[in-house]
Formats: sequence, C-alpha cells, structure tokens
Amino acid sequence: MNMNSFKKIIGAFGIVLLLASCHDKTQRNYQYMPDMYEPVGYETYGEVDFLPDGQQALVPPANTINRGWLPYGIENDLEGRELARLNGSPLDSLGAEENLAKGKEMYDVFCATCHGANGAGQGVLVMREKILGVPSYADEARNINVGSTYHVIYYGLNSMGSYASQMNTTEMWQVSEYVMQLKEDLTK
Repeated sequence: MNMNSFKKIIGAFGIVLLLASCHDKTQRNYQYMPDMYEPVGYETYGEVDFLPDGQQALVPPANTINRGWLPYGIENDLEGRELARLNGSPLDSLGAEENLAKGKEMYDVFCATCHGANGAGQGVLVMREKILGVPSYADEARNINVGSTYHVIYYGLNSMGSYASQMNTTEMWQVSEYVMQLKEDLTK
C-alpha cells in the first residue's frame, strides 16, 4: 500500500469523524415508535373523539351503581336519621361471629384511631389532641342502635366524614354490628 492511498483512507476516516461529531447527541435522529417519545395527553373528564356519541372519559353511565355497593334510600337529614333508627341489620344472624370478626377488622382500620379500640372515645388521635369531642358509645345521651350507626357511617356526622367510599354495604353493616357489641361491653 502506497503512501497516497494511506492518506486518502486517513482523510476519509477524518471526514466521517467530523460528520459524526457534528451530530446533536441530545436529539435522536430516528423514532421507532413516536408515541413513546411524545405522549398524547387527554383531559381527564374532557370529550374525546374515540368514544361514541360524545361520551366523556371516566364518567359512569347514567342509572348505574358500583359493584358491591347498594344505594341506601334514606336521606341525610334529621328525619332520615330517625327513620334509619328503625332499621335493623340485614346480615344473616347465623354468621354473627363471622360478621363481628370482619366488623372488628374494619373497625380497627377505619374507626379505632378516633373512637378507640373499645369504643370509649379515646383513640390515638384523641389522645394526641388532634380531634376533640369524640364521645363514648356508652353515653346514654347518644342512644345509638345498629340502624343509626349505619346511617352515620354512610353519611357521616359532625366532624366525622362518610366512609361509604371506603367500605361496601356489607362491611358497613358489619362495623355497625361490631359497634353495638362494643356498646354492650361498655355498658356492662
């Protein structure tokens, strides 16, 4: 190989390196799947063109209910609370021990932080003075029963919010039955 051809090869290699060094390394020069590099965002409740009849995304169809949840049918007012007091638990009395066990599990998760493990109104948040005025289930003035307890769990009362979105219908009745068990234990 002579010196002239060697210079040509070195020159060609230098031109290739020069062109490669001019390439912007922050930008890709190709896109194999462009949607992966440039996302297409949709407005959460906005109209989209891929749903039929102008429906909106994530809005449930009219006149439908969630699975495992039943509408209560009693209003959230004083008359509704008194009407709820007349209702008993629809759960099967044959599985009472299982209902109380499940009710205790749900109570420990959602209720015990404020109402206390035994229902005396001395939960962790009350002891730390984060929430004040949580009465005991044993208070005679409260006059609670399983129906009124379910109504309060479903709608909330005073500073207690609703738990209807965290528990299904059966779980709310199980917690209501467990609260009645706690009330009975406190009044002995």
